[in-house]
Amino acid sequence: MSPTTDTPVADAPVADVLLRIVERRRRRLAEASGPRPAIPADAPDVLTAESNPFLAALRAARRGRAVIAEVKLGSPRLGSLAGRFDPAELARVYAGHGAAALSVVVEPDFFHGSYEVLAAARRSSGLPAIAKDFVVDERQLVWARDAGADAVLLIAALYTAPELRAWARKARALGLAPLVETHDAADVDKLAGAPWELVGVNNRDLRTFAVDLQHSIELLPRLPPPAVKVAESGLRSAAEVERLRQAGFDAFLVGESLLTAADPAAKLRELVG
Repeated sequence: MSPTTDTPVADAPVADVLLRIVERRRRRLAEASGPRPAIPADAPDVLTAESNPFLAALRAARRGRAVIAEVKLGSPRLGSLAGRFDPAELARVYAGHGAAALSVVVEPDFFHGSYEVLAAARRSSGLPAIAKDFVVDERQLVWARDAGADAVLLIAALYTAPELRAWARKARALGLAPLVETHDAADVDKLAGAPWELVGVNNRDLRTFAVDLQHSIELLPRLPPPAVKVAESGLRSAAEVERLRQAGFDAFLVGESLLTAADPAAKLRELVG
């Protein structure tokens, strides 16, 4: 099935919070006006560091020291962070203190984000950026590209394996590297039989919000060997980063511990090592 606004989520159990976010995202997109995007039919099998700045930045960092620093204006767990910092200025801080790349959450209703925030953060920092959204419509990919993103998040739990491959192909056709976020073995199984540039494991259980690094470490051997392996969410200390680096992760997507730190620059330097 080709991805459209009517594409259903995968049949496997999905955390209630994901289902609520996706349902709201569909409703908002159904209300959006404007022409349908034209996505090129041709796409490479995978993008490379030579063709994609996000991949290049992660591969250029010392192994296990590539921190993808996140800009987000809230979350279901934290509530709204609006007014606590300037997103563009925070992105500049990240760029000056060792971040390899940016993650910018653009979902508006649960995470208070926007593509305008992405554009401002990308422009002010000069860092390559990934757009974090709940992708259910081709327009989201085009908006991410137009805002300056170099990569896009695809949450494996939302798709069947064929749908996941179709969304990845559309992202690559626009020059966006797909980062596939997995949560469990069922998500990882959807990666079989296709090449992948970036695969992440979310350390946080979206049903309970508990963080379990050991769960991520146990999934690591099942990830596609050529992919850059990204540990996502819940990282609070250099010791945790080092534990995951020693296990074999290449990069680390860090959000809340930077966003809530009294000194984000010092916290980032600690995590980068």
